[in-house]
Amino acid sequence: MSEYKKSPDAVAALNAEQYRVTQENGTEHPWTGELLENTAPGIYVDVVSGEPLFASADKFDSGCGWPSFSKPIVSTNVNELSDETHGMVRTEVRSAHGDSHLGHVFPDGPAASGGLRYCINSASLKFIHRNDMAAEGYQAYLAQVEG
Repeated sequence: MSEYKKSPDAVAALNAEQYRVTQENGTEHPWTGELLENTAPGIYVDVVSGEPLFASADKFDSGCGWPSFSKPIVSTNVNELSDETHGMVRTEVRSAHGDSHLGHVFPDGPAASGGLRYCINSASLKFIHRNDMAAEGYQAYLAQVEG
C-alpha cells in the first residue's frame, strides 16, 4: 500500500490555479509557471499526494513554455492515458496515487535520454530541494538527484 494518496484536506489546500490544473485537467499559460526556470537540484512531487514524480537531473529546457522532463523518477507513479480533447490526440500524464492532471508526454524529447518530453504544469508540482529531501522523507531518491 502506498503512503501517497489524495485527501480532501490536500485538495482543499490547493490554490485556485493548482485546483484548476490538477482537479479540472487545466493547463497553465505557457511561460508563467513558477518552476519553469528552476535549476536547483531536487525532486518534483505531486502537489496533492506528495508522490515523487520527476528529478531535476531529468529536467531540460525544451523551449515549450512548461517544465520538461525526459522521464519520471518512479515510472509507476505516473499514469499515461489517451487524451482526445481539443481536437488533438495526445497522451495525458496523471499522478498514480493523487490522480492529479500533470500535463502530457510527447515523443520529441532528447534522443540520448529516451526521446520523451514530459511537458508538466508547474501548478501540479511541489519542488523539494536536495537539501530538504531527507527531512521530508525523500532520502531514497537522493541518488537520482545531481550534485
